[in-house]
Amino acid sequence: MPGTITCSLITPEQEVFEKEASYVDLPAHDGQMGFMANRAPLLVKLGTGLLTVTGGDGETKVQISGGFAQMKGNTLAILTDKAETVG
Repeated sequence: MPGTITCSLITPEQEVFEKEASYVDLPAHDGQMGFMANRAPLLVKLGTGLLTVTGGDGETKVQISGGFAQMKGNTLAILTDKAETVG
């Protein structure tokens, strides 16, 4: 899918998901951050809050707590201590 990124969400216990997304909104330690295709590389410490992944299959919402996210190329890897699907 053009204009998308590959987003993977991983906890110490399991890979929660890996999906194509057009937009990802996540809670950084100092506020919400948005990610789209062709974003500059970034490594960010996560806070606690709602992760929203928007893709072809609609929105996926997950409550996450702590960890790190890395954007490299068009891949966003989210490593978090805890993840609970919302709704």
